[in-house]
Amino acid sequence: MDDYQPLACDLYDYLEIACLHGYQLDVELVDGTRLQGRALTTETAASKEEFLLLRTADGEQRLRMDRLLAITPQDAGASFGRVLLGGKRC
Repeated sequence: MDDYQPLACDLYDYLEIACLHGYQLDVELVDGTRLQGRALTTETAASKEEFLLLRTADGEQRLRMDRLLAITPQDAGASFGRVLLGGKRC
């Protein structure tokens, strides 16, 4: 597995907001995969890798944050729109 590259702190805040409000997200991964699901929480592994937990139709998905390209909340009245995450690291 590639070395983990942390997200920039200001971008991490968007993921925290999405989890706090339980937003339904359209998630784009750097490999071109797209997922839709509800933001549940973030977690940090002992290895310092950070993950977004997403509840999808197929169950919970644990997405490594440096694999995220963009997130777009699908909820009316969400406090932000599409956020590009890929390419900007701490």
